[in-house]
Amino acid sequence: MATVTPWEVKGNIDYDKLIQEFGVSKIDERVLKRIEKHTGELHPFLKRKIFFAHRDINFILDEYEKGNKFYLYTGRAPSGKVHIGHMVPWMFTKWLQDKFDVELYFQFPDEEKYLFKKDLSWEDSQAYLQDNMLDVIAMGFDPKKTKFLIDTRDAGLMYKEGVKVAKHITFSTAKAAFGFKDEQNLGAIFYTAMQAVPAFLPSVMKNKKIPCLIPHAIDQDPHFRVTRDVLPKLGHYKPASIQCRFLPGLAGMTTDGKMSSSAEHTAIYTTDDPKTVKNKVNKYAFSGGQATIEEHRKKGGNPDVDVAYQWLMFFEEDDERLKQIYQDYKSGKMLSGEIKAILIEKINKLLAEHQKRREKAKSQIDKFLL
Repeated sequence: MATVTPWEVKGNIDYDKLIQEFGVSKIDERVLKRIEKHTGELHPFLKRKIFFAHRDINFILDEYEKGNKFYLYTGRAPSGKVHIGHMVPWMFTKWLQDKFDVELYFQFPDEEKYLFKKDLSWEDSQAYLQDNMLDVIAMGFDPKKTKFLIDTRDAGLMYKEGVKVAKHITFSTAKAAFGFKDEQNLGAIFYTAMQAVPAFLPSVMKNKKIPCLIPHAIDQDPHFRVTRDVLPKLGHYKPASIQCRFLPGLAGMTTDGKMSSSAEHTAIYTTDDPKTVKNKVNKYAFSGGQATIEEHRKKGGNPDVDVAYQWLMFFEEDDERLKQIYQDYKSGKMLSGEIKAILIEKINKLLAEHQKRREKAKSQIDKFLL
């Protein structure tokens, strides 16, 4: 049985079932055409249904067409090193920023994982904050249009608005949305009020109602369901959102659910060197191939469960090449080792460029602070 909460994802996830459970809307052809009208092309994540669901994207596009530009909000709760699964929503967020020429407020809730993880010290969470900021800057966001919101550093600005949100969230609502028990610490119960703040803070700062679009992985949706209930009571727009699937860990979709920072052998970190990437993929990536080469040539592989192919769906931009890999692997023409080799080359190229930008980011943090 799958589990999907803001703090835990495991098991084989049925995304159609999640659409029903969470009450989000499927991204259909009509929505894709509306987006493409403004962007001129569709991101591979949209074409391949990696971003597969939304709330109120039509409202965002309606307002944009009237000249009321939206802004983007996404984030990262520091609790470990950044892995390539974290990069997926950020890659799409950057594309949206570039295509629509909009501002991004990137939240670092540096208190969140400290409140929810018993074994995470405050000192470690702050060290991860500094480290994680480098990865976000390395994504290439425009520093003139991108501001970092750090919950404890920017508390003077954020806390007052968080209190206004908190007044409208009862403990019974928090228990229903997040599964809290009576022994949950008070900080964790209050936390969702702080995650709601960037969904309207620019409207407060600029003293006008600005639409907000939140690109995020589907597990974070409960926070924004609560946020959407509260914000109209405070005179703000409900935030719109667009949700993506998870990049599975190397062990595969049926066991991992999504890549986890704490499972070192099934995660590829942004700081991994080429040899480490090669070793991890070759040793741990779940294969959809047959037991022997002869059998594989005869029966073919199963790309729908093969991790190397699943990852290429996220990171191989060329649609035709991806289609060819799918056909060659399924027919048995391509072996498991060959598809892994393609993935290793792709990931190492991506990380080499990211790591160069990450090194430069050390001197750029101040440009992004609010």
